[in-house]
Amino acid sequence: MVSIAVATTIGPSGLGPGDAFAVALSRLGVAPSGLTGIQEAIIWDLRLPRAVLAAACGAGLALCGVVLQSLLRNPLADPFVLGISSGASAGAVAIVVLGVGAGAATLASGAFVGALLAFALVLLLGTLAGGTTDRMILAGVAATQLFSALTSFIVFTAADAEQTRGVLFWLLGSLGTASWRDVVVCGSVVLVGLLLCWLAAGSLDAFTFGEDAASALGVSVQRTRLLLLVVTALMTAVIVSTSGAIGFVGLVLPHAARAVVGSRHRVLLPVSAVLGAVFLVWVDVGARTVIAPQELPVGVATALVGVPAFVVILVRRRRRG
Repeated sequence: MVSIAVATTIGPSGLGPGDAFAVALSRLGVAPSGLTGIQEAIIWDLRLPRAVLAAACGAGLALCGVVLQSLLRNPLADPFVLGISSGASAGAVAIVVLGVGAGAATLASGAFVGALLAFALVLLLGTLAGGTTDRMILAGVAATQLFSALTSFIVFTAADAEQTRGVLFWLLGSLGTASWRDVVVCGSVVLVGLLLCWLAAGSLDAFTFGEDAASALGVSVQRTRLLLLVVTALMTAVIVSTSGAIGFVGLVLPHAARAVVGSRHRVLLPVSAVLGAVFLVWVDVGARTVIAPQELPVGVATALVGVPAFVVILVRRRRRG
């Protein structure tokens, strides 16, 4: 909450954290804020929903990373390993470039449908290949390449220069169009996902020792894995539909959380969510201020920060090993 409050004050308007809290109390009907209408609009309609959405997306991506790394027993797994991001991108690009509709709501719906189609394809391919974790990863790689190629095909054959610029900016991740509707949808899905994953924390602990060990401990391996994969896929789909493709959050933050609290998922899941939320809030602040008045795509910013951080984590893990 402190990060969100401070993030809403960073910019050329000269507002402080107290002003952000005052506007929030005013909107709740507690007391007037004492600010002008323009100042209230800057906080309530522009900066606050963007900061809250960044927190929700960061928490959800980090949470998905924890779950996928445990289920697939792969430290390099992240929310995009199942091809969901590529599917969402293809769906959004088809809507925008092919002229099926316009507006943020239409873009989100197209991305959501594309993400679900990609996940269904991964489940089908993974099941036909044997249903093991490594086959699921390979199916995700295949789906990623397929939908990435489809996105490029649509852009190069049907988009004009302006559409291509807008689509590429969205594909790199952007929170510039954040609204309270996006906050409600994304925040609700992430909260429900966090609750479901936290209730399955014991099963995730068992999965870290392998499927055979989990089964011996009484875990229904196939049902639990399918449920958690569906939950992470839906969370990722909603996040991508509201913010575009933002990488490295789900890859780096789970490792950072493990370094702080260990590998017990009952603690690891909420800590990862908090770290992911704080991380993306401040990365987004940097993305919109470093090269102001222009804005850096937040997906580019997360990569610039995430790659060096991940290298440090890998080196430390190797030294400890």
